[in-house]
Amino acid sequence: MTNLCRAAIWYSEDISIDNTKLHGIKGLRECSDVMIKNSDIVSPEFGWSVHNITMKDTTADSEYFMMRSDNLRFENVSMKGKYSFQYIEDSEFINCNFDTKDAFWHAKNVVVKDSLVKGEYLAWYCENVTFENCVIIGTQPLCYCKNLKLINCKMQETDLSFEKSDVYAIIDGSIISIKNPYSGSIVADHVDEIIIDDNEARCEIKLKDNIGKP
Repeated sequence: MTNLCRAAIWYSEDISIDNTKLHGIKGLRECSDVMIKNSDIVSPEFGWSVHNITMKDTTADSEYFMMRSDNLRFENVSMKGKYSFQYIEDSEFINCNFDTKDAFWHAKNVVVKDSLVKGEYLAWYCENVTFENCVIIGTQPLCYCKNLKLINCKMQETDLSFEKSDVYAIIDGSIISIKNPYSGSIVADHVDEIIIDDNEARCEIKLKDNIGKP
């Protein structure tokens, strides 16, 4: 499907796509029960309002990727773009590589495992989102979140992290800065700067070497 192929595959069910180039704008909208494998996606508005989609061994270049979709199951997917996975729900991502600005905004009930997530302003306003064994890269990640969890993750180039978030995090390595996390606990090897200038910011921040010490 070339870049002149517009609005392909809308309102369809029980779709299998394998070894395909999906290079048209606005592909795959309001569909359900979709399998995509071994494919290449170049589409600014791909996968809006899709339900029950499995994607494996696929690359994507997109803006507003998978917006307002739910029950996504991605494995070994490499994606580059902006504003991806906004308003998604009930989804899981395993062994993926995402280079994308403003990813996972307003996402709910999402798990990301064994993945690299690079970009600015990651997952603002999300709820019940877990990152496990992930590498997170980029400025001002994970702000204004509810029930956010990070398990054995690494954070690189992450300044002004966790602002006004309810967060439970165990970080391997250091964080450039943490700003006014509201509640929960954050454990890291090192934090360059902790900024607390909000009286309501009561999250517990600990260094691993100091756990158990008064």
